[in-house]
Amino acid sequence: MKHLLALLAAALLCLSARAAEHGTPAEALALINKTAAYLVDEGPAKTFFEASNPKGRFTYRDLYIVIYDSHGKVMAHGAIPRLVGINVFDYRDEEDKYFVREILDKAAKGQQGPVDYKWIQPLTQQMQAKSAWFRQVGQFVITCGTYK
Repeated sequence: MKHLLALLAAALLCLSARAAEHGTPAEALALINKTAAYLVDEGPAKTFFEASNPKGRFTYRDLYIVIYDSHGKVMAHGAIPRLVGINVFDYRDEEDKYFVREILDKAAKGQQGPVDYKWIQPLTQQMQAKSAWFRQVGQFVITCGTYK
């Protein structure tokens, strides 16, 4: 019986450690708000540079910031900086969903998410379900997604 309890406790610890790897919607929104404040205080150039740093202040566990202009051009990307400058308005996920279009449309209406789609999780390099949270700040949309 002692061994069974020890095994159950170890399994629970593993599960809670695994869950702790993933950022929550509340943490994603907090990261978006932190980025928005930095954008207002420091301006676009410094914000885009910092948000595109995978080890910078706008990355937390598996959460990272992506900033789009209103036409879908990537201004900053915390996981894939090489996407900066590319228009991804017509990007689709593996189920053919135009997720960037939906994010920009909802943000323009004052919504903050979620938009659900599938994307590669940067820590595991596996395709996973993801929910994007976002906020429009001036002409930019700041996004952060949580993996499920």
